[in-house]
Amino acid sequence: MVLIDILYFWSSVAGSLFIWYASTVGMQLQVKTSIAGLHDKGKAAILEIETLCYDRVSGQPIFMNRSTIYLRGAGGFSKSFQSPFSYSKDSAKQAPVVRIPKSEPFAVFEDGTLRSQALLYRLSGDYNPLHSDPIVAKVAGFSRPILHGLCTLGFAVRAVIRCICRGNPDIVKSISGRFLLHVFPGETLVTEMWLDGLRVLYRVKVKERNKPVLSGHVGLHRLSSQL
Repeated sequence: MVLIDILYFWSSVAGSLFIWYASTVGMQLQVKTSIAGLHDKGKAAILEIETLCYDRVSGQPIFMNRSTIYLRGAGGFSKSFQSPFSYSKDSAKQAPVVRIPKSEPFAVFEDGTLRSQALLYRLSGDYNPLHSDPIVAKVAGFSRPILHGLCTLGFAVRAVIRCICRGNPDIVKSISGRFLLHVFPGETLVTEMWLDGLRVLYRVKVKERNKPVLSGHVGLHRLSSQL
């Protein structure tokens, strides 16, 4: 049980991806990962991780990824309960809470996941058994294995590219998302999109349960001429 607590009882809460160059052909890439923040939340801890990818030769940054991870049972390490430990390298880089408009969405895209979706996504290198082993999923409190959060994010961004960017991924400048709830493989994802200048606010719902599972925004270099 302790081993499972360490390995599997965490979840990605939010993340931001800032893209400077979409094409890296001919570049020698180097990646640096660092801890950008740590917060004691009592029964849990929040860990911020920053990953910077850049061209090894010129030093030109390619993209920066900022993720926030919720660690269950890892809190309570502060010296004082009245003043819990909290550190952040740069609070401005934290993923902001997206306020979804009450108006009708500019576009809506519906896409179904496969029952084998999590098994296919494991080929990306994420072999966490929470997404494949029914026993581990039940220990974690789920009725069956759940879909990877980044896979759900991929469905959302693909919807934005299809509906707003008209199929051109080079228009995407940045991606930000906050995970709200799990998705079971085989469920239908409905992505709602609103235009806000050069940002696309989005919300993803599971059709079968009518529950929001992901929200965020996608920054654009420009608007498609076909809109």
